[in-house]
Parts: sequence; structure tokens; C-alpha cells
Amino acid sequence: MRSVLVLILALVLAGAVPVAAAAAAADQPAYRLGTGDQVRITVYGQEDLSGEFEVDASGTIAMSLIGEVAIGGLTLREAEQRIVDQLKPDYLKNPRVSMQVLNYRPFYVLGEVKEPGSYDYVNDITVTEAIALAGGYTYRAAKDEVVIIRSNKADERQEHEAEADTVVLPGDTIRVPERFF
Repeated sequence: MRSVLVLILALVLAGAVPVAAAAAAADQPAYRLGTGDQVRITVYGQEDLSGEFEVDASGTIAMSLIGEVAIGGLTLREAEQRIVDQLKPDYLKNPRVSMQVLNYRPFYVLGEVKEPGSYDYVNDITVTEAIALAGGYTYRAAKDEVVIIRSNKADERQEHEAEADTVVLPGDTIRVPERFF
């Protein structure tokens, strides 16, 4: 984490990244893989092991040679390391693995919006933009009490108060409650 902050500071000082964008990047939690994510895994020099995979409901992918690999709840770097660890002892001497997300799992907007449902994830979308995708608020919406429900590292769902500029992550649920007069 410290190296990321040093890199961001260097980019800000060089003028390559605006201060506001750098602050937002530093506050952003690392993306964790989950059910429904589609990933591309490249094992360098091993085309038979490389390919596109979808994280299943149990948080695993099935790779040839090593079988099921549990990557749900891990960051991309942690998932790469897990695959390296499973390949290294018995199959490859010095495996090099790269992983990228092809399609993120959807996010959900529920409650007092005109079109509640699931929506395809878009990078850096905010709560306000997500609610706009869902057709906007209904007349009964409690606009000041919007919450976002997000999984943490332990795969527990936690509810947080959402501000208009809160960034939505894949798998998040935005809930707009009904206001009472």
C-alpha cells in the first residue's frame, strides 16, 4: 500500500494526475473478485493453462491440470499468487501468471427508484449516476438516506451510508428507502 501512495504522490508532483483524482484512487479499496466475474488468465509459455474463466457461485474457477482454484474474495494479485503457488510445486518450476478482469459482476439498485434491478458495472460510476441509470428517484424516495451494501474482505455484507459521489463497485447493492411523511 505504501508503494502505491508513493507512486500517486510522484504522479501528483509531476502534474500527471490531478490531486482530486489521486485522493480518490488512494481511498478506493482494492477490487476483490467475486461470483460472476469473468477473468482472463495467462500462464506465460503455457497456452494449455491460459484462458478465460468465470468465477462460480462458490468463488472458484476450474483450470486444467490444477483443478479448482478458490479466488473469490481475493484481489487480482492475490489470485495470481494463488495460481502460482498451485502450479509451482508439482507442475512448473517458475510459473509467471497474469490475470485481468474481462467482465465485472453487476451492481444492483433497489427500493424507491423508477427501474430497480441489476446493471452492468461501469468503471468509476457514482451512486448518483447509478440511480440515474435506474430511472431516478420515485416521489416517495428518502434521497438523504441512501445506503450501499458492500462485501468486505471476509465476504460479509456491510451497510454504509452513501453520499452522492460514493463510487460503486461490482456486486454492490444501492438501496433507496421510502420516506415517511
